Amino acid sequence: MSNVTAAMVKDLREKTGAGMMDCKNALNETNGDIEAAIDWLRKKGLSKAAKKSDRVAAEGLVAISVKGTRGVVAEVNSETDFVARNSDFQALAKNITGVIVGTGNSDVEAVKAAAYPAGGTVAEAIANNIATIGENMTLRRAAVLDVNAGAIGAYIHNAISDGLGKIGVIVALESTGSADVLADLGRKIAMHVAAASPLALEASQLDKAVLEREANVLREKNASKPTNVLEKIVESGLKTYYKEVCLLDQAFIHEPSKTVSQIVAEAGKTAGAPVALKGFVRFALGEGIEKAESDFAAEVASMSKS
Repeated sequence: MSNVTAAMVKDLREKTGAGMMDCKNALNETNGDIEAAIDWLRKKGLSKAAKKSDRVAAEGLVAISVKGTRGVVAEVNSETDFVARNSDFQALAKNITGVIVGTGNSDVEAVKAAAYPAGGTVAEAIANNIATIGENMTLRRAAVLDVNAGAIGAYIHNAISDGLGKIGVIVALESTGSADVLADLGRKIAMHVAAASPLALEASQLDKAVLEREANVLREKNASKPTNVLEKIVESGLKTYYKEVCLLDQAFIHEPSKTVSQIVAEAGKTAGAPVALKGFVRFALGEGIEKAESDFAAEVASMSKS
């Protein structure tokens, strides 16, 4: 019989959601072979999570948490929107952001290995929820913003509970000015980000490949123009593009006659100290995840023929 270690038991438990002793027994019975142990647990009806781990989890919640001058946003996915209203799943999402606020580390693997408030690790808590609720769940991504002095603005769109919803935004304002002014400004800018979906804070932070693609589109649309004119058209077109996708250059949704950078500068006068918008993070639930399309009527029809 192979030497079964605590790390092996932990790994198997995270993969299956089965109890600790069941995992240890499975490893003993299979000479420490993880994959064979998973099959052993499934045959015994003890593996609750493994069968669900390959399902697409594109629903769930975006969670935000702010503590002092640190803000966190995380996306915790489930298979169905129904689970997002489950109190245990909501507690899981809130606790995960609490863990990240405490450590300041947004690396997903590091978060999963971190201690969970109710005991064990975050990964074990996720596995336990999979086993209890019956759906695949994942911690997809997380981000942290910190400022030395100032405030973190936060906003949740389509909120179903405090700090939980479909779109989550945090923004970092650095200033020694009035806390009340900064709090109000931070929330308004976070709301703006949720609505306007900027790609970057300023032009220098835009992906060079994205800029080149925009420039090529402008060149192709104006290919008949002389070279010297064409380059001026491209330059002008990119400036317009910056106003559309760069947060500081965008027209502020609460006051469209001014840009976000102008609003921030004015806030500095009201706050009694200069204000710098240092960064933002916007997570929209499920963005970028390929969801399998299903034809419910066709599924029912096919089942009736079998």
